[in-house]
Amino acid sequence: MKYKLLVLDLDGTLTNTRKEVTEHTRTTLIKAQEQGLKIVLASGRPTYGIAPLANLLQLDKYEGYVLSYNGGEIIDWKTGELLYKNLLDPEVLPYLYQCANDNHFAIVTYDGEYVLTEYPDDEYVLKEALLNVMKIKKVDNFLKAVQHPIAKCLIVGEPTRLAVLEKEMYNHLHDRMGVFRSEPYFLELVPKGIDKAQSLAVLLKEIGMTKDEMIAVGDGFNDLSMIKYAGLGVAMSNAQEVVKENADFITLSNEEDGVAHVVEKFILSENTDK
Repeated sequence: MKYKLLVLDLDGTLTNTRKEVTEHTRTTLIKAQEQGLKIVLASGRPTYGIAPLANLLQLDKYEGYVLSYNGGEIIDWKTGELLYKNLLDPEVLPYLYQCANDNHFAIVTYDGEYVLTEYPDDEYVLKEALLNVMKIKKVDNFLKAVQHPIAKCLIVGEPTRLAVLEKEMYNHLHDRMGVFRSEPYFLELVPKGIDKAQSLAVLLKEIGMTKDEMIAVGDGFNDLSMIKYAGLGVAMSNAQEVVKENADFITLSNEEDGVAHVVEKFILSENTDK
């Protein structure tokens, strides 16, 4: 097997528009793992929000990995060992909180199975909780509630106004942390230098593989670094244009089992040919 590691973004890639993994994609990925392929689920979601998909694909049985918070954490899903963690500087939290409040946006972070926020009824907070199958915990004061180490914050709101805030915050913070939108209504605030490629380099060293043995599949801007880094970088046909321009191969969309198509073309067919 030329390719030994398959890295998958979740939303818009592994899952369809209903946020589901189809049975065809699931059985294809199980079959590839039975033949020795290792899978990494790489997402901006918190670890708790990735867990159901990791369990669906039996990553514990087949020694797969979860890369959460856009690369802020790497977990060996079989052993539960935390292989890597990069935390947000707590000194920046007051500024993030002020930006959200001044613009009448909700800010959230995570604590285990909970999304923490002052605005539990906000439509975009509800989207985030639904996406990750997490419960919302209302807090009276965000800053006082966040006394534990965190890997990221999320400011959520109406896309047009959020784009303006993104530019303002990026200009102020780009030398201290990452500021980018994973969705038009989700502004991600993460430790500086965190991206999927950087974290995958850590994982590859840990497990003794090279990037030439890796396929990375994604659709969004935050997938660009890993797609350019991988031995085979794959964009979904529903991917952003800049992602497709930098990919080695464009597969079918997330509504057409595009991930299964990649596995069948570059992994299972190769094994059949031998």
